[in-house]
Amino acid sequence: MSGRLFASPMFLGFDHLEQMLERAAKTASDGYPPYNIEQLSQTTLRITLAVAGFVMDDLQITQEDNQLVIRGRQTDDAQGRIFLHRGIAARQFQKAFVLAEGIEVGDAWLDNGLLHIDLHRPQPEIRVKHIAISQGRREAPVPAPIDLPKTRRTRPVREIDEE
Repeated sequence: MSGRLFASPMFLGFDHLEQMLERAAKTASDGYPPYNIEQLSQTTLRITLAVAGFVMDDLQITQEDNQLVIRGRQTDDAQGRIFLHRGIAARQFQKAFVLAEGIEVGDAWLDNGLLHIDLHRPQPEIRVKHIAISQGRREAPVPAPIDLPKTRRTRPVREIDEE
């Protein structure tokens, strides 16, 4: 058995989807920061990340192709402070979510240490395309000849009569 998810010949053009699933599996292992994903309606999702201690200037949200990437980088403001115990570390993170085709990133806001990001999934249009069937056998289309630059001279071929 192959290690590929879409190894069946019936799945055509799913290589890209398989790569996205592998990428998502690699990034899902880090649990910081904790997050929720809620379905608000049939077409709306919300991602909520617990980013206590981060201010808006410490956070960055980007959409890179089909990935939503959230980065947090806190500045260490411990200068001149003496900690007897330091359990809240200024740490950075990067969290990436793979977005399906057509998902649109909506609003994002920070409220009481929670970063909320709304995603919208428009309803897909049902597309039906009819393919015409013609009678008889058709030859495969012949590719157009390629014009190669002439780099050496060629001699005409002589025909030899056997008479």
